[in-house]
Amino acid sequence: MRKFSNLVLNEWLKLFKKRSFFVPYLILVFFPLVLGYIIHSVSPESFASAKEFTKQMLLPTGMGQVMAILAIIGTAGIVAKEHSQGTVKFLLIRARSRTAILASKYVTVLLYAFSLTLVAAAAIFLSGMLWFNTGGGDTGVADILQSLLYGFVYTLVYVTLVFMLGVLTNSTGVTIGIAMFAVTMDKIVINREFYKYFLFPNLDLSAYSSGNKPPLSGMTLGFSITMLAVYIIVFLLAGFTVFRRRDVA
Repeated sequence: MRKFSNLVLNEWLKLFKKRSFFVPYLILVFFPLVLGYIIHSVSPESFASAKEFTKQMLLPTGMGQVMAILAIIGTAGIVAKEHSQGTVKFLLIRARSRTAILASKYVTVLLYAFSLTLVAAAAIFLSGMLWFNTGGGDTGVADILQSLLYGFVYTLVYVTLVFMLGVLTNSTGVTIGIAMFAVTMDKIVINREFYKYFLFPNLDLSAYSSGNKPPLSGMTLGFSITMLAVYIIVFLLAGFTVFRRRDVA
């Protein structure tokens, strides 16, 4: 376990040493301030409290999409760059299995995505306190945590997709391009029975909150969770299988 933790720490340090490491965090700090100011200036009654503002902004329909995009850009090269720069050879000559090496990279991706989510949550709440009422409203801490979970699941699925694409393509540019295309298309709903088995209509779990109508007939929260779990497993199986069998000599 300690050896695996060292692998994860090594991967995290690689991300940390990038010049652009803090850029996504800065964006997530300042963006809510600007957005909150704009909303407050145009329609100050839009949110009854800072908690309500935080609840709505953490959803995939709010800043959740921004968090996903930043996580995609930040982690797209965690595998692909190792191949393009040839450094993957140095990793594989160590006394570690390919599975452990790739798993450490995936855990690092998850930690990065979660850290972005936490920073966004704190920044959004502080922005809400600045521009909106600090009390009142019906929104509680549980509601905020639920929105945070919805936003993180949305980001989790995308970074897992990006992780797989990075292994399959060995190209950071191609990986980001495909992922960005997916993000721009995921709000489109095709009113056909078969479409509920696709990834996109199941991504936003907040669609089931407060008794909202599901994206498509026959879909439930349990159904979407199951579909997302299946897609994540497929993405990981594809990525790990290819990485273990690929010749990097």
